Amino acid sequence: MLPANAALIVIDLQKAIDHPKWTAQGPRNNPQAEATIARLLAAWRAAGRPLFHVRHESTDPGSTYAADGPGTPFKPEATPLPGEPVIAKNVNSAFIGTNLEARLRAAGIGTLVICGVITNNSVEATVRMAGNLGFDVHLVEDACFTFARRDHAGTLRSAAEVHAMSLANMDGEYCRVVRAAEVM
Repeated sequence: MLPANAALIVIDLQKAIDHPKWTAQGPRNNPQAEATIARLLAAWRAAGRPLFHVRHESTDPGSTYAADGPGTPFKPEATPLPGEPVIAKNVNSAFIGTNLEARLRAAGIGTLVICGVITNNSVEATVRMAGNLGFDVHLVEDACFTFARRDHAGTLRSAAEVHAMSLANMDGEYCRVVRAAEVM
């Protein structure tokens, strides 16, 4: 059972993630992730629980996430409502160069429920840091996704494999991996 003030953190669910470059090596996993995130947002809003939207604003003008570029807006399923906090970041972790930790501490929030993209990049960096900062982290595996990529030896790994390995790297040390149904 989550505490009443458990915060939902939605990471980088922006239009940038739909750029074809991301699927150049194969399709993404969890095609239902946006719908699952929309259900999580609805549940958090209905319960009056705290939530934070994280928006990546890359300083690299060639990035699909370039600040003020066409990929910057949130996807429709994750668009913040008026008054909902948006944390802008320009590196992979939502805690670096932002006031996220200070806001969570000031509100007395110790439990985080994290979802978004990319599982093995910004999601993993944020989860690892949150765990190291002492937060009780629940990572919603069916509300995250990633893409196929080559491993260090050059072997192409499917998005499902990359996702599963990222979850395995985090579960039990930095977070508890859960499904959306467990936290709604």
